[in-house]
Amino acid sequence: MTTQSEATVPIDVLPAVRVRSPRAILAVLSLAAFMASLDVFIVNVAFDKIGESFHGSSISDVSWVLNAYAIFYAALLVPLGRLADKVGRKQMFLLGMGLFTAASVACAAAPGLWWLVAFRVLQAAGAAALTPTSLGLLLAAVPAEKRLAYVRIWSAVAGIAAAAGPVLGGLLVTASWRWVFLVNLPVGIVAIIAARRIVPDSRDSAVTKVPDAVGAGLLTLGVGALALAIVKGGGWGWGSADTVVAFVAAVALLAGFVWRAEHHPVPVVEPDLYRVRTFAAANLAMITFSIGFAAYLLMMVLWMQNVWHWSTITTGLAVAPGPAMVPGVALIAQRLSRRLPAGVLAALGCLAFAGGVALTLSVIGPHSSSYASESLPGQLLVGIGVGLALPTLLSSATVDLPPHRTSTGSGVINMTRQLGFVLGVSVAVAILGTPSTYLSAHTAFVHGWWAIVGVELVAAVASLGLLTRRAR
Repeated sequence: MTTQSEATVPIDVLPAVRVRSPRAILAVLSLAAFMASLDVFIVNVAFDKIGESFHGSSISDVSWVLNAYAIFYAALLVPLGRLADKVGRKQMFLLGMGLFTAASVACAAAPGLWWLVAFRVLQAAGAAALTPTSLGLLLAAVPAEKRLAYVRIWSAVAGIAAAAGPVLGGLLVTASWRWVFLVNLPVGIVAIIAARRIVPDSRDSAVTKVPDAVGAGLLTLGVGALALAIVKGGGWGWGSADTVVAFVAAVALLAGFVWRAEHHPVPVVEPDLYRVRTFAAANLAMITFSIGFAAYLLMMVLWMQNVWHWSTITTGLAVAPGPAMVPGVALIAQRLSRRLPAGVLAALGCLAFAGGVALTLSVIGPHSSSYASESLPGQLLVGIGVGLALPTLLSSATVDLPPHRTSTGSGVINMTRQLGFVLGVSVAVAILGTPSTYLSAHTAFVHGWWAIVGVELVAAVASLGLLTRRAR
C-alpha cells in the first residue's frame, strides 16, 4: 500500500536501460507486490495446521511464525528502501525477490517450528527489500500523468491478495501447510525473469546515506522483547521475573531506539516527522487500528477451526468475504474523500470495524455454527470498516509532509502498520491462552473480541487528529 503523494519522490531512470511498456512493468511489479501481500493472509489460515504438525508447540510458540515476519519486515522496510534508492532499485528488488522465494522454499522444508520461524525472518527481509523498490521502480518507469492511476492499481493488489489469501490458503493446506510457502516458488521465478527483461533500473540521486542500522536493530529487539512479554506473560505469570525482565528489556531497547533517532544523522525514523500533527495522528490511528485488525483476523480463523471445528478449506472460504469487500469499498472511500475530511472517513471506518465485531459478539455462540446469521454480517461490516479506514490512513499520513519526505513518511506509516500487526497477534494469543474446556474457549474469545472493540474505538478517536489539516 502506498500514498498518492509518493508520485513526487525524486527519481532518476538510468539511461542505459530502454523503458518498456508501462503496462508490462505494472504487471510485473504488481505480481511481486501481490506475492508479498498474499503471504501475510495465507499463513493465518495455516496457523492451526502448523501447530499440529510440530507436536508440543503451543499457540504462543506458533504465533512467532506470524510475529517474526512482521517484526523484521517493519524494522527493515525503511532502511532497505532507502538503501535501494542509493544503490539502485532494480538490484535491490531482484535481491529481495530472490531471497523471498528461496526463503519460502526453506519454510516449506522446515524440519522444526523454530527453523520455520528463522526462515520467516529471511522471508521478511526479502519482502522488506522488494516492496518499496517495486513502488519506486514503478514511479520511475511510467509517465508522470499515469503515475497516480498506476499507484492505485499497485495498491489495490494488496486488497486482492487479502481476499484471495484465505481461500488459496485453505485449498493448499488441505494437501499440506507446506504448500502455502511452495506456491511462492513459480511466482517468484516468473517475477525475477520478467523484471530482469522488462523493468528499467532507477535510483534517487538525493539519497547519499542509508538509515541507522543500529537503530533498526534496537527497534527489532525491542518490539521482539515486547511481543515475548505479552505472549508468554500468561504462562510465565505477569509478575514473574521472566515477564518483568522481558518488559524492562523492551523499554530499554525501545528507549535506545528513540535516543538513536534523536542523535543519529540518518535515523530510521526522523523525529521531526512526528512534529507534523497529521502524520503523528495517522500513525497513532494506524497502530491501534492494526492491532485490532491482526487480532480479529487470527481470532476468527481460530474460532472457526477450534470452536466450530471447521476444516481449513471451509474456514478459508468463510473468512474471505470480509477482505473481499476492501477493494470495492476503498474505491468508494476515494470518491467520498472529496466531500468528507480524511479524519472523519477514517474514524467512520474504525467505528464500522468496531460495530462489526460487536455485532458478531451479539449473535455468535459456541454451540452453533450458523455462518450466515452469526458470522457473515459482522465480517462484511468489518470489511467495510477496513476499506474506509486503511487506505485513508495510508494516504493521509504524508499529506502535510514536504515532498522530499513523502517516501520516508510512507515507509514509516507502513512500518507502524506492521508493528500493530505484531502487537495484535501477541495480544490475541495472550487473551486466548490455552483454554481447557469448550466453555472457557468461548469466554476467552468473547474477552478478545471486546478488547478489539475497545482498540478500534481508540483508533476512531485518534483518526480525528487528521481533522486539524482541514481546519487550517
